Amino acid sequence: METSHNDPIPDPVKYIGCCGAYCMTCRPFTEGFCKGCKLGYENKKRSIDNARCKIKLCCFRDRKFETCADCAYFDSCILISSLYDKNGFKYKKYKQNNEFIRKNGYSAFFKSADTWKGPYGKLKED
Repeated sequence: METSHNDPIPDPVKYIGCCGAYCMTCRPFTEGFCKGCKLGYENKKRSIDNARCKIKLCCFRDRKFETCADCAYFDSCILISSLYDKNGFKYKKYKQNNEFIRKNGYSAFFKSADTWKGPYGKLKED
């Protein structure tokens, strides 16, 4: 499955994982190895109740948010903090993505993420 970020996307927010990973520029997703974090649930091709990700279950299924950036408890959430506290550069970047969305909104995020080559990149504020 080859996906281009320049193709029209009906709901681009669906391409951001609850944790802040950005599917549209992530190589496993663009090469068809990953189904994306939230895609397929809207048309019942996947069942959210079968998801193993506790963050996705809390954010997307239970609270009906698109990302954890939408949650008032983001700064104090133990569930998302446990992911961000893991060793690995990508977890810090996912947190930065959600913090950027909280501060600047989704439109600014997409504008900044348009040229990324993976699920995270450098965020640019106007």
